[in-house]
Amino acid sequence: MKCLHRYWLKEFFKFFVIIQVMVLVLFIFIDYLSRMDKFLEFQIGLDRGLWYVLLKTPFMFMQLTPASLLLAVIVSFGIMNRHMELTALKSSGISVYFLVKPALAVGGILAALMFLLGETLIPITMANANYIRYQELSGTAKLSKGRTDIWIKSGPTLIHINFYDPVTQTVEGISCTTMGDGFNIALRMDARKGYYDNGEWVFQDVIRQVYDTASKEYLVTALPEVRQILEIEPEALGQVSRKTDEMSFTELRSYVKKVADEGYDATTYTVDMHGKLAFPFICVIMSLTGAATGMRRFVRTNLPAAVALGLVICLFYWFVFGFCMSLGYAKILPPLVAAWTANVICLCLGGIYLINTE
Repeated sequence: MKCLHRYWLKEFFKFFVIIQVMVLVLFIFIDYLSRMDKFLEFQIGLDRGLWYVLLKTPFMFMQLTPASLLLAVIVSFGIMNRHMELTALKSSGISVYFLVKPALAVGGILAALMFLLGETLIPITMANANYIRYQELSGTAKLSKGRTDIWIKSGPTLIHINFYDPVTQTVEGISCTTMGDGFNIALRMDARKGYYDNGEWVFQDVIRQVYDTASKEYLVTALPEVRQILEIEPEALGQVSRKTDEMSFTELRSYVKKVADEGYDATTYTVDMHGKLAFPFICVIMSLTGAATGMRRFVRTNLPAAVALGLVICLFYWFVFGFCMSLGYAKILPPLVAAWTANVICLCLGGIYLINTE
């Protein structure tokens, strides 16, 4: 019986490689051409621009693998179905569940590969790609970042931000230092939290220290709220803040712990942390759903319709996954539930779909 598995795997990998390579090459061309005006505006050469696109290729490989897996499984089973090979196997007493085993095995292997890439290569390549995108292609030279915090130069004021939430666009742990004559500190302001409102930054729970030239002492004042105009907007902070695609699951888990220990709200990063584990598992679900689709009777005469159905399944999963993650960001669902709900729903639907195929 193992020869059947080897036969199916040979056909599957042929279609999987073709689909994946075609989509990745198309992505490289489209992404490069779509940013051609930016490359010309900031005098980015051909080699640097192409390098930027290639840096994103591992991330796109991971994002496109579930869809390519689903389509390859549908096509491989669909061709067997069209040639009546599935009917011959069933008449020999071989269950469809036996034929699904190699598909599930491939799904598990690709899921492990996706997780491995997310732990090793992708954080490095995306960090370099994001640097080119948000620094060299945007000109935000007055912003810089460490591994976990942000520094901003706005006129004579130097601002340090401990934590930025890209979903709510709020900052926490803010220190603003304004330099005076003789490179002395003229003003220091520390705030617990801040948000952007109508062109101004609103800082809450503020401790302000102002240098009094007469007494040569700092006058300390506690204020519930201070409004200040800075030469920076939340979108620019989002460009330089460390992104979850630049961190592995292990790094993200450590970062979430650090943020939580410092008393900040780490909900956004916690949801993304669980999402790094949940997303690769979709390969198993896609292989299950693809096998059930390829074995359907209508595929014998209309394989393109099965491929179109596979694309609909992919879009459905992306919608449910994104919607559930959004509920997690909004604290409507717990982070763990938000990340895994789409997988549970699609796994149940895929199992029912396969059962009805028998």
